[in-house]
Amino acid sequence: MALKDEFQYYLDHQNELVKQYNGKYIVIKNQKVIGSYDNELTAVQKTSRDHELGTFLVQKCEPGSSSYTQTYHSRVTFA
Repeated sequence: MALKDEFQYYLDHQNELVKQYNGKYIVIKNQKVIGSYDNELTAVQKTSRDHELGTFLVQKCEPGSSSYTQTYHSRVTFA
């Protein structure tokens, strides 16, 4: 299963997941939450003991899109 499917699961169930895991880093694999942790590093370290990296998604669980929306600004100017 592709990680995009895991992320889509998060998006589809975000409201109910936030009720249960608000502020936690949740681990999603096969469209199920298989763990919740206080920080991202612990989530990755503990989950990777039993699951290969790249086979699960770690997502901060919070309302809105700020936990998964990134904005990048370049310092390079184009002529």
